[in-house]
Amino acid sequence: MFVRGRHLLLGVGGGISAYKSCDLIRRLQDNGFVVTVMPTKSSLNFVGAATWAALSGRKVYSDLWSDVEEVPHISLAKDSDAILIAPSTADLIARLAQGRADDLLTNVVLASTKPKILVPAMHPEMWLNPATVENIQTLQKRGFLIIEPDHGRMTGDDVGIGRYPKVDRIIDEVNAHLIRNADLIGKKILITAGGTREAIDAVRFIGNRSSGKQGFALAYAAAKRGAQVHLIAANTDLPIIEGITTTFVESADQMADVVNIEFPFSDALIMSAAVSDFKVTNRSDLKFHKNDLNTLDLELNPDIVSNVSASKKSTQVIIGFAAETESDLKNLLAAGKGKLSAKGVDLLYVNDVSHGQVFGSDETSGFLIARDGNVIDVPNISKDTLSEILLDQLSIALG
Repeated sequence: MFVRGRHLLLGVGGGISAYKSCDLIRRLQDNGFVVTVMPTKSSLNFVGAATWAALSGRKVYSDLWSDVEEVPHISLAKDSDAILIAPSTADLIARLAQGRADDLLTNVVLASTKPKILVPAMHPEMWLNPATVENIQTLQKRGFLIIEPDHGRMTGDDVGIGRYPKVDRIIDEVNAHLIRNADLIGKKILITAGGTREAIDAVRFIGNRSSGKQGFALAYAAAKRGAQVHLIAANTDLPIIEGITTTFVESADQMADVVNIEFPFSDALIMSAAVSDFKVTNRSDLKFHKNDLNTLDLELNPDIVSNVSASKKSTQVIIGFAAETESDLKNLLAAGKGKLSAKGVDLLYVNDVSHGQVFGSDETSGFLIARDGNVIDVPNISKDTLSEILLDQLSIALG
């Protein structure tokens, strides 16, 4: 199963301020992160594993010797886009600086090549102790981001530097450190994927070869950049993307119904699904016997993207897709420009699907055409890479 968006591993050290990370985890989720919590054994004296599981909605890992068949210190290190440890205690900072791996969290940190962010929180004397100062400098030289603690009231009567930072500042610094992935925070993106099917009878249908790979790649990439994504999936075998709202449909009418309901509340629509142009008017709920069916009566399906384009607000952006069987690049580009105008979309990606190309493949090539006439020539690249190119343009269009 894929994981939505930016996957953050939240380590929790054994300090009294561990309870403040309960608010932090909610705010991280609001910013498009999927959070897996890894508390140290000592931190569980302050906040229990059940609380972390309830807040994150995910399994909590704390014991190096549990779930050993999953090899969690390696799998979690690879699966996480970043590691944030809040609070980071003086003891935990010292162990990280020494490169020790004597519990699950320090094992994961040592095995990870991803960005690592520490949020120190401790009494002023401990924070200013030369040992802690030197350990922090060592970790900074190794590439750790240190979010400096605040000045304020501590446990007991102490006042000084070492207080757990305000959650707003932690979020801002985390997003700034991982800024490449955060440009669609607060945006709702509606994406269609796959190929619609139109029933002939109880067992037969008119369909197409679309696998849904491009739409799913777009949904994953958009969520990773912080967007709230609603994916409308037609007849795909791809695994569900965790944390993304997914509605499954079969026919063009069903897809149109969902798009018409959701688009008014969306900032953008990316219409990557291959929608059948026709539906059968003489369909049967039973199976036709071959001698009983001589002709199929067809009628046009609604043009989903043209219909919503006619009613879109100036602040909304629509990206369309066009699959053509035109191997001549000049003619392919001309066909794409014609579709852009006819559909009323802001951006259109057109590609050549002759000889079974693109459908079901992990790669694509074509042209991305903007309403202002700008054209991006897309060479043969992965659908994941195309997703990033499209979303870069969408981010610019949304301002």
